[in-house]
Amino acid sequence: MPGKTLVEKVLSRASGHPVRAGDTTIAKVDLAYVQDGTGPLTFRMMEQMNLIKAANPQRSVVFIDHSSPPPRRELATDHVYLRDFAAKTGMILSDVGQGVCHQVAFEKYVRPWDVVIGADSHSVMGGAMGAFATGMGSTDVAVALALGKTWLRVPETLKFEVRGKFHKGVFSKDLILRVLGDIKTDGATYKAMEWGGPAWAAMPMTERMVLSNMAIEGGGKCGPQPSDQETKRYLREHGREGDWKEIRPDEDAGYEAVHPYDAGDLDPMVARPPQEDNVVPVTDPSVKGLKIQQVYLGSCTNARYEDIQVFCDYMKGEKVAEGTRLIVVPASKEAYARSMKEGLFEILLDAGATIQSPGCGACPGVHLGIPGDGENVLSTTNRNYVGRMGNPAAFTYLASPATAAATAMFGVITDPREVR
Repeated sequence: MPGKTLVEKVLSRASGHPVRAGDTTIAKVDLAYVQDGTGPLTFRMMEQMNLIKAANPQRSVVFIDHSSPPPRRELATDHVYLRDFAAKTGMILSDVGQGVCHQVAFEKYVRPWDVVIGADSHSVMGGAMGAFATGMGSTDVAVALALGKTWLRVPETLKFEVRGKFHKGVFSKDLILRVLGDIKTDGATYKAMEWGGPAWAAMPMTERMVLSNMAIEGGGKCGPQPSDQETKRYLREHGREGDWKEIRPDEDAGYEAVHPYDAGDLDPMVARPPQEDNVVPVTDPSVKGLKIQQVYLGSCTNARYEDIQVFCDYMKGEKVAEGTRLIVVPASKEAYARSMKEGLFEILLDAGATIQSPGCGACPGVHLGIPGDGENVLSTTNRNYVGRMGNPAAFTYLASPATAAATAMFGVITDPREVR
């Protein structure tokens, strides 16, 4: 019998007995969370089931991030309900201004070997920590919060082995867009998208988070990554070194398929609307030189301090092109405070940016940057389907912070390798 993949190892621990891909199991949940879009549905389901409790309140979190601060009366009232429910059950409340649930969860709560259940599809980002992290519907999350366990089928694993070295101007966002272009949005349906290889090992944690974050765009159930010395360094940086544990797949782990990639072969990539797998190199005539009315640097995918730093490395001393808007929403309070302390806000403001408070911002299309009819947006977010940013008559192109910065400078989609 082959060795175990990452997801088989984590779910065996959480199940209390060995499990393999294809098994159905009941697993202990180590962290569960909701956000303000899904939280009201989850809590009303708990009320209907008469399960108004949290099995592990100190590992249950209510995030207010999608409409934060609330733009409308009914959303503000939902926030009141969420705060009351958190107080009643003892759950942790992450209120307005703290940041996007996945980012804050990663900074404060997710640990290697954890099973993480979130009422949001991009909960898969926790996989970069060495956890099994996945998004579920409100009913499943309601049960996970109340009883501290969940049921699931152990997914088969696709291994993405990355070798070589990234060229200047190319980042993990370009890698995951290239992968999505290859496997399409259903290529990993209910699979674990496990990452490894020398180029992966050389990535800082913030770049690894992008890969797990967008596993769901390939249909992935989760995007697990080994927990190594870089994981330990990240936890130490956040005062949580004691949470570190190593986890690696067995050398002879049984994968459904192995997909090799050479980082040195990659160009900066752009995902065209209306789907995340509609990917071309930034040099493709269909995108290069395309007029962009709004550049958005935000979301749980690419709005950490390091992303803002990359953006500012290009933007320093430059101005946003006439006819183009630049909106920046840091992913968390930590990213906001560090960017301000390190002088990045000064660069952004001098360039002409509008900087909003931490949260999801324009990504889910609720507020803080909804484009107008017929406008093109170049965004560092993770989704570009019709209407994603709040206007079905607008068009969203996905790219890295470097490509976003080059585009902001010239007002048209621009190859960052031609800038610096």
